[in-house]
Amino acid sequence: MVELNPAEMGDVVNRLRRAQGQIGGVLRMIEEGRDCKDIVTQLAAANRALDRAGFAIVSTGLKQCLTESDGTDSVEIKAMEKLFLSLA
Repeated sequence: MVELNPAEMGDVVNRLRRAQGQIGGVLRMIEEGRDCKDIVTQLAAANRALDRAGFAIVSTGLKQCLTESDGTDSVEIKAMEKLFLSLA
């Protein structure tokens, strides 16, 4: 299992906080009966933020696996590849 360094996750945390705010905005927009186009636009932005956070996490994990591995096809690298594909 790849354990990520929290100090390297600052950008990811910021993206997730932004997505959290966007999702809260979507909920408010629905409750207020706002226009469908505006709601979907905001929801799409939150989705992109979540995707980018996920890819950044996988990227950091892969870098960590590659720098710590002995060059063999380790179980951790295969696990990170599977995580990457789950986001695609």
